[in-house]
Parts: sequence; C-alpha cells; structure tokens
Amino acid sequence: MAKQFPSIGDDHRAFILRQHIFFVASAAAGTRVNVSPRSTDSLRLLGANKVAYLDRTGSGNETAAHIRAGGRVTIMFCAFEGAPSIMRLYGRGAVHHRRGREFARLLGERFGGNEPLGTRQIVTLAVELVQTSCGFGVPFFDHQGERTAMDKWANARGPAGIDAYWREKNVRSIDGLPTGLFEDEEAAV
Repeated sequence: MAKQFPSIGDDHRAFILRQHIFFVASAAAGTRVNVSPRSTDSLRLLGANKVAYLDRTGSGNETAAHIRAGGRVTIMFCAFEGAPSIMRLYGRGAVHHRRGREFARLLGERFGGNEPLGTRQIVTLAVELVQTSCGFGVPFFDHQGERTAMDKWANARGPAGIDAYWREKNVRSIDGLPTGLFEDEEAAV
C-alpha cells in the first residue's frame, strides 16, 4: 500500500543510503519520457526536501532538457536485497553546469571536490512528495560492484574528446529541446 510524506524522513534516508542504484524519470510537454539509471555513489541528500546527483556524460542529456523546459522529475529507488520496498521522490529539478558557481559550491561541499572526468553537471531535485510502496514485484539482485567502463571511456577520450562528444550528442534532447550544456558560451555570443 502506497504511503505519502511531505519530506524525506529518517527511515527514508536510511533506506536510500542502503541502495546501490536509483532511476531518474523526466519529461516535458510533448516529449518522450526518459528513464536513466544512476549509481547512488553519485547521490547526495542535501536536506529533508532536496537531493543532488553528479551527472556524468551519457548518450543524451534528456533530463537537463526536460528540466529546462519546465518538466518534472521523479527519482525512484528499489530494494533489490532485504525487505521489499520502493520509494519515489517527486519534484522539480535544477541543472547546475560545470562552469557555474552553484556547481563549484556543491562539488566542493557535497562531493569533496571530486569531479570525475566526464562530469557535465549536477542535478538537484526540490522534493515535493515522497511516496513509498510495497515493492513486492521487485526481484532480488546481488550487487557486484561499480562498473569501470565510464572512467575508461572518459580517460580514452580525454577532456577535448569529451567536449566534442557533448557538442555532438548532449546539446539537444532526442525531441530537439536545448539542454543548456553550453549556455554560458551561447550567452557570450
């Protein structure tokens, strides 16, 4: 049975900290719904109604485009071990690009200044609603560890190669919406 809460409570926080993966869902009017998996290594709980995650290079940049277009964001956690449970955080997102002040502040304060190669932005979610549900349909899975493919890919490309990839693949969503990834450059023109 689903239960709703106005904020992330202590039990919710403990549940989130036990998970290894979360999913980010987003959409804007007239766009496809996007769902992306993320490692909880990149997630930080900023308060009872705010979370952030370090967003690294992907084949697209849908979440940023949806947020920029006023779309909503949902973050979902599933218990793949232990008692069954699902938790969703519903809210409004914000994107903090890597050359911005808020990115630098969050990176320093919440991520220990660690910026893995290929980091393009930090996404924050202002949580408006927390919902838990049974999770009876979620199967058991064993966590074996983090993949190293992203780091190998980023190191092989180097900063210039990653920048070129972003310009080719991450400037617009699959529906043609701008992601704002290079908006500081666009504003300077």
